[in-house]
Amino acid sequence: MKSSVVICVYTEDRWEDIRQAVESVELQRRPAHEIILVVDYNQDLMLRLKQAYPRVVVVENTHDKGLSGGKNTGADVATGDIVAYLDDDAVADPGWLEALEEGFQDPAVVGVGGRTEPLWRTGRRPRWFPYEFDWTVGCSYRGMPAVRSPIRNVMGGNAAFRRTAVGEVGGFHSGIGRSVQGRKSRPLGCEETEFCIRLSQRKPGAVMLFEPAALIGHKVPAQRATFGYFRSRCYAEGLSKALVTQSVGTQDGLKSERAHALKALPLGALRGLGEAVRGDVSGLGRAFAIVVGLAWTTWGYVVGSVRLKLVRS
Repeated sequence: MKSSVVICVYTEDRWEDIRQAVESVELQRRPAHEIILVVDYNQDLMLRLKQAYPRVVVVENTHDKGLSGGKNTGADVATGDIVAYLDDDAVADPGWLEALEEGFQDPAVVGVGGRTEPLWRTGRRPRWFPYEFDWTVGCSYRGMPAVRSPIRNVMGGNAAFRRTAVGEVGGFHSGIGRSVQGRKSRPLGCEETEFCIRLSQRKPGAVMLFEPAALIGHKVPAQRATFGYFRSRCYAEGLSKALVTQSVGTQDGLKSERAHALKALPLGALRGLGEAVRGDVSGLGRAFAIVVGLAWTTWGYVVGSVRLKLVRS
């Protein structure tokens, strides 16, 4: 089994992050078949990368601008059996690729996602930040499985798919996840959620697998450790979920979210209140953030759904 590792990049401001991401892939215990850097419409960055990494495949995004287009370009160029995606601001554990590949030993498995831990650039986790909402900074969150388990969708910055499966269902859809404009304004997401659900719908019996041994660290910049960003990201997630449900339906599109909202979030809020009673005042902040996060996400979904209905009418 051969794996092509795809890293989508777009700005020279992340040069050091890109270097560390590539280096972490080069140091894997099980070497990658190839490393592919997909550059999102930035000629200067592409030329610089080609000079710096002669043994790496450096290509320009040939699809729509943005992350979805970059992922599709990577899958087009890849020659491995598996296409593994790593964020450009992430660092993979030495056993990351090996753990992902092991998940594909079952022929029913078409996608494998790993565990993503936050690397706070501020040096520590904000005390008010609830673990149930680590998805807002692109990381695994409390409420996900603790052991290898089937899952509805994987997280896009730490995921692998059978290369043929990506092409069979038309790849990742643009307009749901982050575009170039989205990076500068609304922090949208969910392109991998929609893709995984669509893949499962079109390939009955296909399995998405969560493999916690496939570990990466994802860097969280200081501006994303603020309550303002937290609210904005939750609202944007609601908007994105409205687009997802338009594509794949509400039953599949909101199944995991309902379970998380009805179980993990109430338990998290109660846990925060209990911690506050026992002397950890920041528990109140975590409980409050859970309530606000759920409210803002729900409001974003309502607004997004209304907008889509108005467009269709």
